[in-house]
Amino acid sequence: MAGSPPAVPDACGIDFGTSNSTAGCALAGTPGQVALLALEEGKLTLPSVVFFHAGDAHISYGRAALADYLAGDEGRLMRSMKSLLGTALINEQTEVAGRALPFRALLAQFIGELKRRAEHAAGRGFTRAVLGRPVFFVDADAAADRQAQDTLSEIARAVGFTDIAFQYEPIAAAFDYEMQITREELVLVVDIGGGTSDFALVRLAPERVGMADRRDDILASGGVHIGGTDFDKSLSLASVMPLLGLGSLLRSGLQMPSALYFSLATWHTINFAYTKKAWAQIGELLLEAQERDKLARLQRLVSERAGHWLAMQVEEAKISLSGAPQAVLDLGRIDPGETRVLQRADFDAAIGGLVGSVERSITELLRDAGVAADAVDTVFFTGGASSVPLLRAQVASLLPRARRVEGDLFGSIGTGLALDALRKFA
Repeated sequence: MAGSPPAVPDACGIDFGTSNSTAGCALAGTPGQVALLALEEGKLTLPSVVFFHAGDAHISYGRAALADYLAGDEGRLMRSMKSLLGTALINEQTEVAGRALPFRALLAQFIGELKRRAEHAAGRGFTRAVLGRPVFFVDADAAADRQAQDTLSEIARAVGFTDIAFQYEPIAAAFDYEMQITREELVLVVDIGGGTSDFALVRLAPERVGMADRRDDILASGGVHIGGTDFDKSLSLASVMPLLGLGSLLRSGLQMPSALYFSLATWHTINFAYTKKAWAQIGELLLEAQERDKLARLQRLVSERAGHWLAMQVEEAKISLSGAPQAVLDLGRIDPGETRVLQRADFDAAIGGLVGSVERSITELLRDAGVAADAVDTVFFTGGASSVPLLRAQVASLLPRARRVEGDLFGSIGTGLALDALRKFA
């Protein structure tokens, strides 16, 4: 009908993140404009967390899931589910409330809930979506990388999306930044998320906003499978797990087996430490340990299923150390009154190798693109882990003349995906 407002597309952008997820879409009545949707308690992010309650069939998500777990509710907490994509674990299953749950079904439950919440917030259904993806789900394995995207596509279709496109997450962030600029810029996007570090070298300009085909503007993209959860893991292994016996000796003089500690320090494998086999192993090690007090702490941690709680303490310390020279780690749940002071230098030492890998990946990206460091106008940071001081310092040393801009650390990718959905599906 003449004079009727244009239909709002039934398309959205979905950023399914390792730590946090977002969804965005076009706004009714404002052509060309998009916004992120409130997914939980008025907040624009939904932590990528699921809690299965033991006593009934109730499942909680996001902040509510974390609150239920921390309140001591009986059940199973699952986090960093995106890290399963591209691994052999995605085709396996875990036990939840006495029944077997395939990991694919776990991801489908969370992404389905993300879709439902987005539709509720927008007041309309979504059948089409642009999904974000890291440049590499899996490093140096093209077949596994393709399988990871195919798996995510299958899951998205299973929850009700019929038309699906993918966009590299750093390029989506570039589209968000492009809405702010007033002149052409050569931009290096540095996206350090929960599970991966992704980069894109993109030529942006106000007059290019809205163009559907941007292939000529993307000079290079790359990434490495290192993110904020890896920083958590390294800090935990260096400064926390030794308090539970990592690196200590058995009476035989051999070193304590490390596999259990690596499981506890890695978000998506923490639940492996709660198996009967693991519990039996801890009991045997306690009898053989030279420092039995440390193994007693480990035993209390596992008996209380407090592995995720400890990982949260480490994550909070990491965040604190990104803005302060030291942080106090509370270990009271496994050793009453016990604390540990962590220094920024401890954190830097723990993650130095990881940051070095990120630095090398950026150097290779510039070399492959044939672009000199001095030619880059702006470094645009996004992703929660991009605020780590050592990482920012290393990037600044690589590109000393580039302007440094911080985007919405948790929202730039989702906004860019929504913009891309508007262009692709409008």
